[in-house]
Amino acid sequence: MRKKTVVITGGAGFIGSHLCDRLLLEGFKVICLDNFITGALSNIKHLLGNKNFRLIERDVAKYIDIKEKVDFVLHFASLASPEDYLKYPIHTLKSGSLGTHNALGLAKQKKAKFMLASTSEVYGDPLIHPQPETYWGNVNSIGVRGCYDESKRFAEALTMAYYRVHKIDIKIARIFNTYGPRMRVRDGRVVPNFIYQALHDKPMTIYGEGMQTRSFCYIDDLVEGIFRLMHCRVNEPINLGNPNEFTILELSKFIIELTGIKSRIIYKLLPKDDPRQRQPNIAKAKRLLKWEPKVELGEGLYKTIEWFLGL
Repeated sequence: MRKKTVVITGGAGFIGSHLCDRLLLEGFKVICLDNFITGALSNIKHLLGNKNFRLIERDVAKYIDIKEKVDFVLHFASLASPEDYLKYPIHTLKSGSLGTHNALGLAKQKKAKFMLASTSEVYGDPLIHPQPETYWGNVNSIGVRGCYDESKRFAEALTMAYYRVHKIDIKIARIFNTYGPRMRVRDGRVVPNFIYQALHDKPMTIYGEGMQTRSFCYIDDLVEGIFRLMHCRVNEPINLGNPNEFTILELSKFIIELTGIKSRIIYKLLPKDDPRQRQPNIAKAKRLLKWEPKVELGEGLYKTIEWFLGL
């Protein structure tokens, strides 16, 4: 019996590499596409000898050519860290527009199922809390974060257009803050930032007063949600994230406690358009996927800190 084949764009990234692991364990053949602008070979090095895994170095903003039969196309190529998309705004926009167009074109050509890795950033600085999938968002399209927010909003619109016009079986995962092993040390997002600062005896940097909130989902929980979404029949966006909400100040104190390191906290100005609140309403995922996160923040942070200590 032929193994089903999955193409994962951004497969050497943080989330993409964990997906590669899970899908290989589930008996799939995996073709990983990455241009390594933020992905890392070290994330998938352990897979290179696997006969069911293939790596193709490719920028998804250029034409994607896969000769063999493909059953799923998972489009996870993106610059998801503010530090990255502020540095590479045009590349970010191309990944969300041209990259999504090319990945959808591959899915159409192969008659494959398609999944878009979207983001909670489509909600912008939300005026509704927590955020359900029906919320249209509050986004500054010309602000410094617009390159990421609008690239994902366009990607969602294009994905839905392919569903309506070409009848492609599409899935849209709106991913909220996710953390865990394989995040880059200098990623720029809050969890690796705080862990790096604590472990290197540097002041922990909080922007604003630290009262802005985030909801943190451990990578294993997210991958489980993605796997279930791959196999469900729904063709609408679904929030995937942990609904437990913490302030950034609470997170910093949690990491100080777990590391046992007496880091001092310094405060800086809040970046422009930084969301004040971010919490997913996951009622839809619970109902349609029978999914909700299992890993508590303390357990997930402990595993992540252990990984950082091993670098």
